[in-house]
Amino acid sequence: MGKIIAVANQKGGVGKTTTAVNLAAALGDRGKKVLLADMDPQGNSTSGVGIDRRQTKATVYDIVINGVKAQEAVVETAFQNLSLLPSHINLAAAEIELAGLDNREARIKDSLGAIRAEYDFVIVDCPPSLGLITTNALTAADTILIPIQCEYYALEGLSQLMNTVRRIKRQYNDRLELEGVLLTMYDGRLNLTQQVVEEVKKYFPQKVFKTVIPRTVRLSEAPGFGQPVLYYDRASRGAEAYGQLAKEIIKHNR
Repeated sequence: MGKIIAVANQKGGVGKTTTAVNLAAALGDRGKKVLLADMDPQGNSTSGVGIDRRQTKATVYDIVINGVKAQEAVVETAFQNLSLLPSHINLAAAEIELAGLDNREARIKDSLGAIRAEYDFVIVDCPPSLGLITTNALTAADTILIPIQCEYYALEGLSQLMNTVRRIKRQYNDRLELEGVLLTMYDGRLNLTQQVVEEVKKYFPQKVFKTVIPRTVRLSEAPGFGQPVLYYDRASRGAEAYGQLAKEIIKHNR
């Protein structure tokens, strides 16, 4: 039974999509069969693995709103062991359309439930909000991975996110747990970075990954070529960091 990990933080610019794409690719590179589910209407995970959204037959929107089966929307990528559930800008309208539908919080859970056994990991890229799409993702997930940037105001909004997690756990998904907190945009030369690391470790004792993701040019460049950083530049610090993160997650989930 594949483990579903939702990558979520309602703050934008924290490295959420970067983490979803590169963690999924790194897990695939280590022999794990992975499905990357792009639930962000911006579709950056979809383009980040080289898939043109205009060429897809069905997307997460069709699964959530039109009841299309997840397996009908899965697209194979050019990368080892990595499949994709693509997103589309239409998904932005799904927040409103979902409001009038039955079972509105569990539509993704039901769809992913039918195919999760085919994968070792399902990595869900959530939108930068706490609306119904993110609620769907967290209702479907086994765990949540929270990326936090090593910058000022890093912890801002986190209490709101954790309140949402507790509410979903109470109302819809009692097995939802915290996979871990990932520090992104790390620059060890800055005093501020060290202060943020200490703060985050106080807020989430025992739940911060040992791996930190450095701020690197290669991580920023790779999406423009439709490639995870591992395939864009395997020797880069970003590729090495996400490889280490994949190793940590595999070890925790043996």
